[in-house]
Amino acid sequence: MPSASQLQRLNIAPEWADPLTETFQRFGINTAIQQGAFIGQCGHECANFRVLEENLNYRAATLMKLWPKRFPTLDVANQYAGNARKIANNVYSNRMGNRDEKSGDGWRFRGSGICQLTGHDNFYHAGKAIGVDLVANPDLARTPKYAAPIAGWFWQAHNCDKYATAKDYNGLTKVINGGLFGAEERIVLMNKAEGVLF
Repeated sequence: MPSASQLQRLNIAPEWADPLTETFQRFGINTAIQQGAFIGQCGHECANFRVLEENLNYRAATLMKLWPKRFPTLDVANQYAGNARKIANNVYSNRMGNRDEKSGDGWRFRGSGICQLTGHDNFYHAGKAIGVDLVANPDLARTPKYAAPIAGWFWQAHNCDKYATAKDYNGLTKVINGGLFGAEERIVLMNKAEGVLF
């Protein structure tokens, strides 16, 4: 289990030692390989355990590139550019159990925690698994105490230990990210964490 001094060697604040230890015990993430992969993958998702909510402060051109169907013209994109709450409510509306744009669900259930949990349905299921009502209290997902077990639930629910143990880091990245975004950095972070924990 990671100690505060080991986490400091990974440039992770010591406040994460207890939440990570409890998460690893609770979800059976037992080996240095598994724990290193968890820390490396989550570390990439949340800027090394420092950013617990998605940054949605995009310019118009970026909105058009990322979501061309939602922002088909510069005029439409300019109505949202620089307004993270408005962007979230648009891009996450009518998806993942979220209601329409006016409901505010997109912002309420924006990417959160160390695994960037997103959408009403994921908040509901993660909350049920860890025994907390994250739908009524979504800000809890943006705290170390709950961000770690939420990631542990996701890790277990998607059988991530299998990929970690086999060192199938690209397969693991696809499960967590949906693609291979940041794959090289993730591998560096996973190997570094495993080395510190071994």
